[in-house]
Amino acid sequence: MLKNPLRLLFCSLALFAASHGPAQETETAIFAGGCFWCVESDFDTIKGVVSTTSGYTGGETTSPTYKNHHQGKHREAVAIVFDPEQVSYEQLVEAFWRSVDPTDGGGQFCDRGHSYTTAIYTTSDEQARIANESRTKLVESDALKKPVITPVETAAEFWPAETYHQDYYMKNPLRYKFYRNSCGRDKQVKKVWGDQAHAGLGKH
Repeated sequence: MLKNPLRLLFCSLALFAASHGPAQETETAIFAGGCFWCVESDFDTIKGVVSTTSGYTGGETTSPTYKNHHQGKHREAVAIVFDPEQVSYEQLVEAFWRSVDPTDGGGQFCDRGHSYTTAIYTTSDEQARIANESRTKLVESDALKKPVITPVETAAEFWPAETYHQDYYMKNPLRYKFYRNSCGRDKQVKKVWGDQAHAGLGKH
C-alpha cells in the first residue's frame, strides 16, 4: 500500500534526473492557489523551476481524487520542485502572493469552496520561517485593502492528481485559456495587486 505519495513523487523525480545527467540539489515548495491548472502554468514560467505537479493536500482522507477531495477537506495544490541555485524559496513565496488573491477566504475567483482556498505548505523549519516572515511583512505593509487570509501550514501528505490534470494548460490550451479568462483570474489579481500583479513570474 502506498503510504507516502509525496515521497514516491520525489523518488520518481530523482530517478528521472539520474537517468538524464548529473543530479541537481533541489527543494520542493507546495502552494494552494485555487485551480491547480493555473498554479502550474504560472510557476512553470519561472527560471529554476524543475517541475510542477498538481495534487491534493491538507485534508482528512487518504487517496483523494478529483471527485471526492472536497469531501475530505483537501485543497487543490501544486508541488513545485526547484533549483535553489537559480531561484530561492523566498522568491517563489513572493511570486505566489502576487499570483493569487490572499484576501479571499471563500475560494479563488470563480471557484468557490474550501478546496480552492489558498495556503502555503512548508516542508522544513527554514521554509516555515521564510513563509511566516513574508506573510507578516505583507500584512504590515498594508499593500492590500483587505486582511490576508492565506495561512502558512506544515505540509501534510501530498497526493498527485489524476494524469489528465497534469500539464492541463499544455494538453488543452484552448480550453485552458477559455477557463482562465472566463474565471476572471488575471483581472482579479490585477485588481488586488495593481502594478505588483504577477510579479516574480515569467512571461504571463
